[in-house]
Amino acid sequence: MYTMTKTQLIAHLADQLGVSKKLAAELVNTFIDAIIAGVKKQGEVRIQGFGTFKASKRKAREGVNPQNPSQKIQIPAMNVVTFKAGSEFKSAVK
Repeated sequence: MYTMTKTQLIAHLADQLGVSKKLAAELVNTFIDAIIAGVKKQGEVRIQGFGTFKASKRKAREGVNPQNPSQKIQIPAMNVVTFKAGSEFKSAVK
């Protein structure tokens, strides 16, 4: 599994675009902030060809305590963010 950190993404953008890491960091942070604000306000952000970030409600459910597997615990309902890859993204990965 490959994991790219935010710092690595910033360094990659700075290198590819020939800009400073400071400017690349501003671009990444502005992009992330726009997605968060859009999902918070509208419930969904679609980026054509890339994918969709969507707020979803997860129902309350019963789970297992990982420190004591014989103990059952109640997991409360919560809002979560899901991502569904777009067609161009899916095609590129195939």
